[in-house]
Amino acid sequence: MLLRTTANRDNCELDNGISICAPPLMTSLKITTLFVDIGGVLLTNGWDTALRQKTAAHFGVDYSEMDHRHRVTYDTYEEGKMTLETYLRQIIFFEPRAFTSEDVTRYILEEAQPYQDTIDLVRRLKAVYGLKIAVVSNEGREIAEDRIARFHLKEFVDFFVVSAFVHFRKPDLDIYRLALDVAQVPPDEVAYLEDRPLLCEVAATLGINSVLNRDADGTRKLLAEMGLKL
Repeated sequence: MLLRTTANRDNCELDNGISICAPPLMTSLKITTLFVDIGGVLLTNGWDTALRQKTAAHFGVDYSEMDHRHRVTYDTYEEGKMTLETYLRQIIFFEPRAFTSEDVTRYILEEAQPYQDTIDLVRRLKAVYGLKIAVVSNEGREIAEDRIARFHLKEFVDFFVVSAFVHFRKPDLDIYRLALDVAQVPPDEVAYLEDRPLLCEVAATLGINSVLNRDADGTRKLLAEMGLKL
């Protein structure tokens, strides 16, 4: 299903379980810029519930205690106000362990995998249409920096607005405003690829054309409706 919605939710349609949140008059759009999330769009999530559970099981850590500590402290890490080492000390290494924080960090980083079809789609759109590409993502500094380097994102991304770099986290509207200021484009020239419906809706309140990404094929079709045909 295709969902088209403005900030006040007018003009909605549903088609095949894929959602798009956009201002009206989509057929007249001229998209010049893509805002792209990392986790859930270009790559697997960097530190979601599934990976935390897997990490706890791998290292024999009590997940319920780890998760409680994570919920108290993670926003501070993701906003760039705490190092990964300090964060891990608070959620895992608050008591002696038979392994090190370096072991845990290596395990977390090596779990990342690309969504290559979506990466290829974004690269192709940039090549064909000369689009400006910006990452707008919530990630801690060390995780983001590793993923940017490991998957060569700088080869096609023009700039990175990451929560740990700018000290705002989605759904704070200021992270989107900052991205628009850096890109120097009006919101109606932006298509935003995001895997969480709430964040699509939040960005749409600024007039950004938000595409709820489920897979590369669905996203390609929705972008084609915005005039970005491949």
